[in-house]
Amino acid sequence: MTDVLAITDHRRGELRDVSYEIITAGRELADATGGDLHLAVISGTVEDFAEKLDREGVDVVHTVDYGEEFNHGVYAQATTQLYDELAPQYVLAPNSVNGLDYAPAVANELDLPIVTDTIALESDGETLTATREMYGGKVETTNEVEGSAVVTIRSAEWPAAEGTGDATIESFDADIDEGALGSTVSGFEEVGGGDVDITEADVLVSVGRGIEEEENLDIIHDLADALDATVSSSRPIVDNGWLPKNRQVGQSGKVVTPDVYIAIGISGAVQHVAGMKGSDTIVAINTDPNAPIMDIADYAIVDDLFDVVPALTEQFS
Repeated sequence: MTDVLAITDHRRGELRDVSYEIITAGRELADATGGDLHLAVISGTVEDFAEKLDREGVDVVHTVDYGEEFNHGVYAQATTQLYDELAPQYVLAPNSVNGLDYAPAVANELDLPIVTDTIALESDGETLTATREMYGGKVETTNEVEGSAVVTIRSAEWPAAEGTGDATIESFDADIDEGALGSTVSGFEEVGGGDVDITEADVLVSVGRGIEEEENLDIIHDLADALDATVSSSRPIVDNGWLPKNRQVGQSGKVVTPDVYIAIGISGAVQHVAGMKGSDTIVAINTDPNAPIMDIADYAIVDDLFDVVPALTEQFS
């Protein structure tokens, strides 16, 4: 029996969606190895977080009550000490800004191999097979790792764990060497157009190069207002300077998982699809019935967006 340790992610007092997805990924590995799934939540309101993380499949939640926001040194030291205490076969971390900050340091400290940005994981108890994407999602590769490993998982690739569990919640007294932290957290500030967080939106109205001109964005905003939705976009819109970077969905933007994703004038290149394929319901509006976005759409409208969008706005106003 070999255990799995999964590290959760939070920001500004809120657990990130990947924290629930990593439970699913961790449970699958724990079942494969016949071990337990240990979850760790580091810093912040750890007791409150632990109660929310007590989902089906979690055996133990370890809380590390040190600091409020993410700090590289705290996460690296706490994770390393948890590994020494629990001796798990695998350490899972989110493939997020935070996860990619401390996971390599943990792997280096423990002298373990690391596999990043995984989209699928399998184990026979001895060999880990990790699936990754390359060339903008056009090619999938598998990496086999013997023994223990540190692994980061891409968000929106595993479903979020649901239900209420019966996990044991244990406080872990990490021995944090403050002299080795190297930095302190004095506050949190959004950088560059932080007016909205599209990853938190329930409904996204997303626009692509089919909108043709910046002035035409008005009809997109009208539809979003009618639906009480948030406007997002594909990369060309951001590259043109028509919307800020924080509105971009895709491999070089943000990964989103809204209840409804309306893709307007978006062809569906693999880089964009990588950022929104986890949406519950996808609606595509495009004049090209063979556009790649149509292959993943739950509802496809083959028509001119300049006719369809105003009609939808009128319908929902």
